[in-house]
Amino acid sequence: METIDEYVVRTLPGLQPDPEAARDVDVVALRHLFAAQVQSRHLDFAARWLQGRGEGHYTIGSAGHESNAALGLLSEVSDPALLHYRSGGLYAARSAKSGRDDGVRAILQSLTSARSDPMSGGRHKVFGHPALSIVPQTSTISSHLPRAVGLGLGLGFARRLGRHTAWPEDAVVLCSFGDASVNHSTAVGALNAAAYLTHRGLACPVLFVCEDNRIGISTASPEGWPGAMLEGLPGIAYRAADGDDPVGLLRQTQDALDAVRSSRSPGVLHLSTVRFLGHAGSDAEVAYRTRKRIEADYDRDPIVATARALVDAGAMTGAEALDAYESTRRGVMAQAEEIIGEPRLDSRAAVVAPLALPRFDSVPGREVEGSRRTLAQAINATLGELLEDHPETLLFGEDVAVKGGVYGVTRGLRKRFGGQRVFDTLLDEQTILGTGLGTALAGFVPIPEIQYLAYLHNAEDQLRGEAASLAFFSAGQYRNGMVVRIAGLAYQRGFGGHFHNDNSVAVLRDIPGLVLAVPSHPADAPGLLRACHRLAREGRVCVYLEPIARYHSRDLHEDGDGLWTAPPSEDAVIAPGEVGVHGDGRDLVILTFGNGTFMSRRAVEELRRRGVEATVVDLRWLAPLPEEQIVDACRGFDRVLVVDETRHSGGVGEGVVSALVAARHPGRIARVASADSFIPLGPASDQVLLGEDEIVRAALGLMA
Repeated sequence: METIDEYVVRTLPGLQPDPEAARDVDVVALRHLFAAQVQSRHLDFAARWLQGRGEGHYTIGSAGHESNAALGLLSEVSDPALLHYRSGGLYAARSAKSGRDDGVRAILQSLTSARSDPMSGGRHKVFGHPALSIVPQTSTISSHLPRAVGLGLGLGFARRLGRHTAWPEDAVVLCSFGDASVNHSTAVGALNAAAYLTHRGLACPVLFVCEDNRIGISTASPEGWPGAMLEGLPGIAYRAADGDDPVGLLRQTQDALDAVRSSRSPGVLHLSTVRFLGHAGSDAEVAYRTRKRIEADYDRDPIVATARALVDAGAMTGAEALDAYESTRRGVMAQAEEIIGEPRLDSRAAVVAPLALPRFDSVPGREVEGSRRTLAQAINATLGELLEDHPETLLFGEDVAVKGGVYGVTRGLRKRFGGQRVFDTLLDEQTILGTGLGTALAGFVPIPEIQYLAYLHNAEDQLRGEAASLAFFSAGQYRNGMVVRIAGLAYQRGFGGHFHNDNSVAVLRDIPGLVLAVPSHPADAPGLLRACHRLAREGRVCVYLEPIARYHSRDLHEDGDGLWTAPPSEDAVIAPGEVGVHGDGRDLVILTFGNGTFMSRRAVEELRRRGVEATVVDLRWLAPLPEEQIVDACRGFDRVLVVDETRHSGGVGEGVVSALVAARHPGRIARVASADSFIPLGPASDQVLLGEDEIVRAALGLMA
């Protein structure tokens, strides 16, 4: 079967001008379009050549999609772009428009995992470059759409609040994706959010570009479905363009960009494309598409179409088009040969460098006048302080503004700071986190709230695949710092069940670079929250997990003792890794966190009555787990009890025990945890959740 390359080489020299097809065209634009398309095509060929030599590691290409170069040509270099992995033409066009001459080399460095790759530093093949305003994405199965919506919203916020961003005031966010991705819940949620913002009259200048090749890997999109879905979005202007009609493509692309730029409202450009070379280098397309259907798409090749338009306009002959095609091939392949042997990342430290946390010291708090506060009150006061001291801070989520949160934690903050900085969102966790991702890129420090821990799980990829990975795959050149507040963990009384008493945090502890803090006591809550906010200002992604059951606790041992309240304090910062130590008993040390701290400190009194003196260590930081501090805290103790309110399998305690075993702790170690169970409603929850009596029994067992 004839390859697409053979087809182009055969077809180009035979092109003849068609007087009837000649139109009033922008020849200069067509020349730039053709150059970018050809460059992208030959980079795809080079990717496969490099893979065959064992030097390249990525072969998902842009062949057939090169009509997206029109977006790179007509948008501004300063327009932020979050791109589909087939947007090679766009990248080439924008690189040329910027005046850079390293576009080819940059992609080749990315393909070969070269340390000199200007975006990821050898960590992944991405379309990204800070000088081109292209924010890198690794696997864009629509997971980047919520971030694009958030960035568009953030640009609108910045304009209204008079804040400077890295982008111009009239910037348009470009967001490209494939037709199969239209069906993904993440895309549906993001497009719905954009329509929702338009309905509310809020600025969100995003141009969604669906690159529709009518097939997702091997599964065909139903005829007409992507267009029907995209055209039906309320309040979002829809335009369609054919990739093999370069003149119409340029016109429709310019109109779409102009409309979004002037209206500050989202738009959709539905770009009809084809796909050559299969899904990726390993994809045998003939296994699911007939030879006839594959070759039929050759007639829609955007490269041939652009060359034909230039020939019709009298700006180029077919022979000259082939000369340009082959000249680009020689230039790309010469650089591909040169790139072989460039150094790659060669140590674990080098690979994970963008994930390293900045170091800073803890700061002791200074008590000030005021009534003692519960955990909820301490968090509320600290949020108010951060909003007051840092005008770039935003606070948002479901019910956080007008109502002040389901548990009153954010009460009064909207009235104090206004609805542009403290606001309610629609009910979609992916959109909430995407708003955080995007507003962070716009220069804000977002504090999004996920109402319950169980609600995070349908949106967790926004943290794993987008938030925490951005610094890694951009070698720290792009960051999206935020503090995600989550009400979670178990032990609520009178209101609970599976969705309101979730004790699963394994999914958060498994994300590289993510910081997870759990405030147990109101004395610690401000210092932990201030530390997370500081980390977010430095671009880190933090989760601040608040134990619901402790929000309004006041007493520890008996009514009226007030031991679960704390006086107001100023300036306290608890640095990542610093644990809290309660008591000085030497018979036993208990390592715990969250509700476990509350239960363990109660259990210590019972143990004292039985002649056992214990110390409680509150971990406070669960990711990265403070392994050195854990080992230090247990030094000199013959008996260690790990009290873990999360599930027995995959629980926090597993990591704690592993750290002690790896450090060859000489004493006896035991662990108690909740059952491997969902949490039922009502008293039945007591059967699966760790209780104080179990803590006491385990401690006494260690002493036996």
